[in-house]
Amino acid sequence: MSLVIIVAALVFLMYVAYRGYSVILFAPVAALGAVLLTDPSLVAPMFSSIFMKKMVGFIADYFPVFMLGAVFGKVIEISGFSKSIVAAVISLIGRERAMLSIVMVCAVLTYGGVSLFVVVFAVYPFASEMFRQSEIPKRLIPGTIALGAFTITMDALPGSPQIQNIIPTTFFNTNTWAAPWLGVIGGAFIIAMGMAYLQLMRRRAAAAGEGYGTDLKNEPEPYEAETLPNPWVALSPLVVVGVMNLVFTSLIPKFYGKTHEFALSEGAKPIVTEVGKVTAIWAVEAALLLGILTVFAFAWKPVTAKFADGSKAAIAGSLLASMNTASEYGFGGVIAALPGFLVIADALKAIPNPLINEAITVTSLAGITGSASGGMSIALAAMSETFIANAQAAGIPLEVFHRVASMASGGMDTLPHNGAVITLLAVCGLTHKQSYKDIFAITLIKTLAVFLIIGVYYATGIV
Repeated sequence: MSLVIIVAALVFLMYVAYRGYSVILFAPVAALGAVLLTDPSLVAPMFSSIFMKKMVGFIADYFPVFMLGAVFGKVIEISGFSKSIVAAVISLIGRERAMLSIVMVCAVLTYGGVSLFVVVFAVYPFASEMFRQSEIPKRLIPGTIALGAFTITMDALPGSPQIQNIIPTTFFNTNTWAAPWLGVIGGAFIIAMGMAYLQLMRRRAAAAGEGYGTDLKNEPEPYEAETLPNPWVALSPLVVVGVMNLVFTSLIPKFYGKTHEFALSEGAKPIVTEVGKVTAIWAVEAALLLGILTVFAFAWKPVTAKFADGSKAAIAGSLLASMNTASEYGFGGVIAALPGFLVIADALKAIPNPLINEAITVTSLAGITGSASGGMSIALAAMSETFIANAQAAGIPLEVFHRVASMASGGMDTLPHNGAVITLLAVCGLTHKQSYKDIFAITLIKTLAVFLIIGVYYATGIV
């Protein structure tokens, strides 16, 4: 019965998300409904002690990133920089490669360490302009951004600074460059298959006479100036964000040390900050601030003319996006604490092949919690010792387990209730009905890639 309760809560949340209802409202309804069916007396305690703490904790950590990312995307839009870059890219590689251009921009940003959520805010104005000029349906933008930002640079390519590639290092004593060849092979497969799918959808839309679309929501404002900014100047804020994110990631630990302690007044209890846990967040926030200032420096007049209204819209969007994701995070925390979740985790341990066991376990828990990092953390915390023992018994390098866990976390995590998916659709002004099928297609390709690299390892021994 406990397993049925978990599945029912998950199906309910996916259903309401797909139908367009607010996840901020229905994530706690789904989570607490599961608690009610498990033990009614725990509804209030789990709401306050788990759901709300997880939700508020997520907002405390990540809302500034959402807000600055949204403002950065908005000033890139109203400055005319997005239209300038789109025009330059189209003239350079042709309209027929608009999708590939967006995928590559997303990949470069995420591989440079920019948060997936920030990339969504920053790239959407570029994608909107490029798809409009190329007469590609807007409904294909979320799938295109997902392919570039939520796949290879998140967890497949060696050296990725994203959290999904960092978490396994603490369990397997590996580094972010673990199993580089398997990661590259898996990444190449994802890009090839993903682009093939997106181009097929584009050709079908063109054959049906479907253009960019009309009566659309959250459309970037058209840039009215006759002369577009220089594309190299327009690119400079993106370069600043990417480069300075890396610089701050290196400098912050050196400046503050592993922990930082201060007291606001003599005799007051000192406040201790574990710098390692917030370095990535501080680095992104500082880099985004510099990126915003760079846009102001090069486009002061057009930005200041519309900044008041533009920043209001950006902040409103970031509030909605962060609350959606935080509510999902709270849902995952409650579900992970229920008895049915342990039933699922124990059942997954029975899969005999160690790498397939790990892949299915991680991607299943990521799907249930709606979080790649959350599902992988839960799976490795519960089973990493088993995985290590299996690796030693089978003679499989732990680097392979690292890469499989990392890539599997980004597989089925992107179900309809996933926070990043909801954020992506909200930023693009689209619904699950309009665009989720393309995201799900990328999800299936990504999941298949994990089993591809397992097969490649067993066939060749390559790491």
